[in-house]
Amino acid sequence: MNINKKLSNCLIRKAFVMSVSPNKHEEYKTRHNEIWPDLETALKNHGASKYSIFLHTESSQLFAYVEIESENKWNDLAETDICKKWWKFMSDIMPSNPDFSPITEELDEVFRLS
Repeated sequence: MNINKKLSNCLIRKAFVMSVSPNKHEEYKTRHNEIWPDLETALKNHGASKYSIFLHTESSQLFAYVEIESENKWNDLAETDICKKWWKFMSDIMPSNPDFSPITEELDEVFRLS
């Protein structure tokens, strides 16, 4: 059984890594501390909860963890204007794709203590 998949009445747990420019750690934190209310609403409306991002200072790597209701709702978030606007806003301080989305690598869950 793949423990990343939704089980009955359980949220899907997702984790992924990104990075931030080494000299932009504080700017990254500041922008997230002032998260746009419309973006926060969009995240929640697309089934996201318990969303955390952690910074490994030495490597400038970001580890993100989010619980979502469905893969489809989560993926639809990327098509919203507010998400695209946020990506563009963040693209000057982190590696990004041509559409301004952050370069991410999804992680597979290999252990869970319940």
